[in-house]
Amino acid sequence: MEKRKLGRTGRDVGAVGFGAWQIGASWGDVSEDDALTALRAAVDAGVTFIDTADVYGDGRSERLVGRVLKEHPELTVATKMGRRVDQESAAYNPENFRAWNDRSRANLGVDTIDLVQLHCPPTAVYSVDAVFDDLDAMVAEGRIRAYGVSVETCAQALAAIERPGVAGVQIILNAFRHKPLEEVLPAARSAGVGIIARVPLASGLLSGRYTAVTTFADDDHRTFNRAGEAFDVGETFSGVDYETGLAAVERIRELIPEGMTMAQFALRWILDQPGVSTVIPGARNAEQARGNAAAAGFAPLPESVHAAVRDIYDELVRPQVHHRW
Repeated sequence: MEKRKLGRTGRDVGAVGFGAWQIGASWGDVSEDDALTALRAAVDAGVTFIDTADVYGDGRSERLVGRVLKEHPELTVATKMGRRVDQESAAYNPENFRAWNDRSRANLGVDTIDLVQLHCPPTAVYSVDAVFDDLDAMVAEGRIRAYGVSVETCAQALAAIERPGVAGVQIILNAFRHKPLEEVLPAARSAGVGIIARVPLASGLLSGRYTAVTTFADDDHRTFNRAGEAFDVGETFSGVDYETGLAAVERIRELIPEGMTMAQFALRWILDQPGVSTVIPGARNAEQARGNAAAAGFAPLPESVHAAVRDIYDELVRPQVHHRW
């Protein structure tokens, strides 16, 4: 698989990684066997970067990733911290950081975590120098090799990129989220900061498998967070109204080259954007994991196709999301 530099970590990682939220929680039931099979299939297909978080299944995702990491210590693993408490700036303090980090290191079975990201912290955190000074201290202590921030908004991403110690920024980027292309990706390239593209399939909408009558389990965020009841609504279907998303998907479907699935098309679209270090689709099983990884093997999409995707975005999606994130 094509390798790309992950910003200031200095590491080269596969262009397609593995997002481990699905194997933790909030996506319906994924058995331990299916989760491990998906992870191993991804690694066998060339994936070298796995992203998880301490709150995905209250540590379940980290523990599963840790089992695969033990088998493949060459992998680069990132986790996230900060969502285990009420979202107030005061909670982002040295004591909590080290407690969260101790727990994640134990879950992953490592002494040092490759990349730790603040998990969509409150906007006020980005202006607190002490937070980033303490992350620098954690690097010096050998707890983490590098740190970054997972963000909700482009403004937050730009604030993070200005911090000299931030190695990477994780942001929602997909065919339904074009705003990061305007300023975030150029700023990241200029600063040498990595971009980790998350929610690349818009919670599965861009897989092309869903219809107006598709239902999701009660414990799936695509059921319980459609209006932002549990966390930022932008995490579910990228903040796009489900019906509008389905309409846009049908328009995009007409653009897919022969031999490519819609999910692979959506991932290739992201990989074509200058400045993207890696994209982290999730997978519930081995077939999905292998299909996702294969997206890196396709040639870049023609500019005419990118222009057509922009037109669909401008007409159907932009009015709902562009001003919000």
